[in-house]
Amino acid sequence: MKAYIKDIAYYLPEKVLTNADLAAEFPEWTAEKIAGKVGISERHISADDESATDMAVKAAENLFTQGIAKREDIDFVLLCTQSPDYPLPSSSCLIQKRLGLSRQCGAFDFNLGCSGYEYGLVVAKGLIATGAAKNVLFITAETYTKYLAQDDKGNRTIFSDGAAVTLVSTDGFAEIGECSLGTDGGGAESLIVKKGQPLFMDGGAIFDFSSEVVPDMVADVLKKENLQQDDIDLWIFHQANKYMINYIRKMLEIDKDKFYICMEHVGNTVSSTIPIALCEARKEGRLKGNVLLAGFGVGLSWGSIMLHIE
Repeated sequence: MKAYIKDIAYYLPEKVLTNADLAAEFPEWTAEKIAGKVGISERHISADDESATDMAVKAAENLFTQGIAKREDIDFVLLCTQSPDYPLPSSSCLIQKRLGLSRQCGAFDFNLGCSGYEYGLVVAKGLIATGAAKNVLFITAETYTKYLAQDDKGNRTIFSDGAAVTLVSTDGFAEIGECSLGTDGGGAESLIVKKGQPLFMDGGAIFDFSSEVVPDMVADVLKKENLQQDDIDLWIFHQANKYMINYIRKMLEIDKDKFYICMEHVGNTVSSTIPIALCEARKEGRLKGNVLLAGFGVGLSWGSIMLHIE
């Protein structure tokens, strides 16, 4: 059985951290310099008492408000997060209860970051294909900013909090196609939160890794789909920062008009960057034909998947 994306919604916290705010804390930088470097003007910061589960629930409520998804039809909750509310129980169990979903609804979390959306779509597709579920509520939610040190000016310019929810079903506007996934745990130390410590990221190592793996995984998906690069109507990469993804775009010789960027007022929301971009591209009428998604980062992990828009 085929699997489709049926609807998407997202939620961003109310508090906004602007480049001007950061420049006031770090006078050696200007707001313009920050924007030019990372392509981000503002990012959303979760409240002290606002968790990834809180944001996931708000994103799901936004989805239900759109009228396509009905909570009584949801038979599986899949949550991608690296900032769960508790070590146990799974945050997806809390979400099931707070959304008032059926007790016959399956639910589990998985811990993955920048490639999490692609992995989640693969898992949701498998649940649909095997008949284990008909309507999967796939949620990505992160409060990465809670892991950042106050004096970490580099990462504070990039990371943002947010949640996105994708309804994966037996019908919809985008068929989930072939994928390419990969892992290199040997690079785990490049982006890590050790117990009792703030987030550490070796930006150079992550940049080199991304530049190395993205061309191969894109080629792998194209081969599986029997498509050429020119057959792709829209490319949506993990919105890490503007410099990095533009570098990869140029390396792959992707037409700028077919390359979607959505980070200026959102920031890097980790596993939610691609579904947020998908949601915005859909609003703008940009989704058509073959859309290639690609995520890469913490793990080290990478994933790419093709969507066929009807």
